[in-house]
Amino acid sequence: MPTTLKDVALRAGVSIKTVSNVIHGRVYVTDEKRERVEEALKELNYQPNLSARYLRKGRVGVIGLAIPELLNPYFAEVSNTIILAAGRQAYTVLVDTTGGERANERMVINGWRPQLLDGVILSPLALEQEDLQPGLVETPVVLLGERFLDVPHDHVAIDNVAAAYEATCHLLRLGYRRIAAIGLRIDIPDQAETSKLRLRGYLQALQEAGIASDRQLITTTEAFYDRESGYSAIRRLFADGVAVDAIFCFNDLMALGAIRALYDMGLRVPEDVAVIGFDDIEEGRYAFPALTTISPDKKLIGETAVDFLLGRIEGTRDVPPERVYIPFRLIERESTVGRAGAKL
Repeated sequence: MPTTLKDVALRAGVSIKTVSNVIHGRVYVTDEKRERVEEALKELNYQPNLSARYLRKGRVGVIGLAIPELLNPYFAEVSNTIILAAGRQAYTVLVDTTGGERANERMVINGWRPQLLDGVILSPLALEQEDLQPGLVETPVVLLGERFLDVPHDHVAIDNVAAAYEATCHLLRLGYRRIAAIGLRIDIPDQAETSKLRLRGYLQALQEAGIASDRQLITTTEAFYDRESGYSAIRRLFADGVAVDAIFCFNDLMALGAIRALYDMGLRVPEDVAVIGFDDIEEGRYAFPALTTISPDKKLIGETAVDFLLGRIEGTRDVPPERVYIPFRLIERESTVGRAGAKL
């Protein structure tokens, strides 16, 4: 016979309500009673009947997560934080990739059978405002990323202008003046919000430092930000004879490709050219040289998105939809400050 709440309550010497409060993480339980309940749960190997719980609440205990791609470690790391955060609330996450295509993103919010999902966390690249209007979306939705649309859904993002400004200021403080910006997307203009915001922060930092922007230092890329796009952008930049002493790449994968390109051309990082990235993916910490980067709080991004979505699903988030900006920090490593000043 499966263990019941009553069995746990008897073993712990508390009420069934106290056991329920502990299981659901509610704070109004004394530490002494909480310890007794947790010990009883462990001893009796209690497993909650999730199917019955969700049936009573009219939910299925599953949320969808749709991201552009999984090959980019940033999306993989954020996805992992979302899965862990949802799991702590006894929700399962169904993950899908959209390729940044509008049809696929619309399928996520409208095509998946609503009775199979309680809600969706979506990182859109191509959706338009009309796709997310009330009446068209049947499940609660939380948006991630920098495609800002005037729609009634919670949105979790980072301040890309401020982050890019800080990255560029870091290079300026170190004395660099010929700073290239790698990552402006022109292939699909309506999907280029992130690159435009990061370019704005870069230009703002240069302007405040009294340095005129040089169009030759702004290198465009196509498709997703990957190592190859960073590598080829640097090769083109130097093939054109542009003088460069530092490079701000709009994500870490491009920065890793840029470092390889510089190495292949016989240039040292940071002695000849400094490089900074964006995202703080794990690979960058172990690269040679270790990559200086802008580090968004990915754990907080995932936890906030899950909290917002579950709040909408369960009716506990009874406030107007809002856009929140998650903090970031600059992490100085070898690719800009050398070994002596680096931090891991």
